[in-house]
Amino acid sequence: MYITIKSLWERHKNKSMIARLTGHDWKTVAQKIKEIEAGTECPKKKPHPRVLDDHKEEILEWLEENLSGVRIHEKIQEEGVKVGYSTVKDYICQIKKRENIFIRMHTLPAEEAQVDFGYLGYKGKKRKTWVFNMRLSYSRLDYYEIVYDQRVETFIQGHINAFDYFGGIPQYVKMDNLKSAILQANFYEPIYQELYKNFASCYGFHPLPCRIRKPNDKGKVESGIKYVKHNFFLGRKFSGEKDLKERLFRWYTRANQRIHGTTRKVPQEVFEKEEKAKLIPLPQEEFKLAKVGTRKVYHDCHIYVDYNYYSVPFEYVGKEVEIELTRNLLKVYHQGKEIALHPRLSGRGRFATNNSHYPAYKRYSDTEYQEKYQAKMAHLGTYTEQLFFLVIKEHPRDWGRTVQGILSLEKNYPDEVIEAACRRALSFGVTRYSVIKNICHNGSYLMPVEFEKEAAYATG
Repeated sequence: MYITIKSLWERHKNKSMIARLTGHDWKTVAQKIKEIEAGTECPKKKPHPRVLDDHKEEILEWLEENLSGVRIHEKIQEEGVKVGYSTVKDYICQIKKRENIFIRMHTLPAEEAQVDFGYLGYKGKKRKTWVFNMRLSYSRLDYYEIVYDQRVETFIQGHINAFDYFGGIPQYVKMDNLKSAILQANFYEPIYQELYKNFASCYGFHPLPCRIRKPNDKGKVESGIKYVKHNFFLGRKFSGEKDLKERLFRWYTRANQRIHGTTRKVPQEVFEKEEKAKLIPLPQEEFKLAKVGTRKVYHDCHIYVDYNYYSVPFEYVGKEVEIELTRNLLKVYHQGKEIALHPRLSGRGRFATNNSHYPAYKRYSDTEYQEKYQAKMAHLGTYTEQLFFLVIKEHPRDWGRTVQGILSLEKNYPDEVIEAACRRALSFGVTRYSVIKNICHNGSYLMPVEFEKEAAYATG
């Protein structure tokens, strides 16, 4: 009622009109308008206590321990509170919504690392700069590195450097849905960037993308990014890239010796005592990075890579594909599936074409293509087929259009007329499509052959 009356009054409706529109007594309307003009706030509903309010703190603790709604319902009943599961479930939903609560995820030693980029703005030579952070979720040991892009090669190199710093590899690496690792975010089946997937397989860890729009899934590394921004970069100036990287290394080496704000333990000590020995050993050979990127498939079923052209199956024309370029090979992927493989070309302007990448109707060799049209001309008659051979002889490289033009006459003339017109053209050694069309049009194909020479020139 208050909001309705306020809205109508602000639209310059008088009290009588508001009373009629709302159905309220005029005195009631006048009293509400008096309150509105006095600036009195809209009266709020008196909150009603809920049966579980006295147990809110306990429920919050159980949620922090990652207990399910069913288990919380059981514990509530054990304390003598007689409520149904639906009441508990609704109360938990209201707490999460009201308190913006999230469940703290606990991990085992060497089970998980979290990784992310933090944007720092323009540094040094006015280049866009990011800080790469990998944090071990159990000990909170940090590795930081300065980078200047977020390409997959940079992302992978950051992993390699971090694993070397830790002296081993965790079972899982949790990351945001970065294009460096995840091509298509999907809760059930994310599509991984092929090079990153191969890297993970080589090093023996499992990539673990966060849920979409759920930043708390990687809250530990989010805190790591915030920590380095506020405690290292803020208020400091650097003489150059070398100075920046050296001071960053010294800083996070010391930072790993501090008492962590959440765990109240020293990350380096926890790592050495409880986590380091449980990490997966580093591989004997370091992963060899390939050059990767994306390309759009042209209408001729080719992509352009390093000044050369490589074919891709025709169904991918117009689509974006991913490439992986090594010293000797080019691999082409679409949504994680390999769709083409070529030896890498040297030089410039060269083509690597697999004919099977074209649709069936485009795969004819010169001989097959010629035989195809010969059969079509022979279908019209003997003279038409003979004219086909004459066209081939006189125009060996561009005979296709002439033959296609003659065959197109079927739309307007019977086969017998086209055959007779080709017979007349043969008698004069004529191969031009326009002349044969005129013969069909003006009816000169009916004239006797012995009198045709003069008539043919007349029609040309």
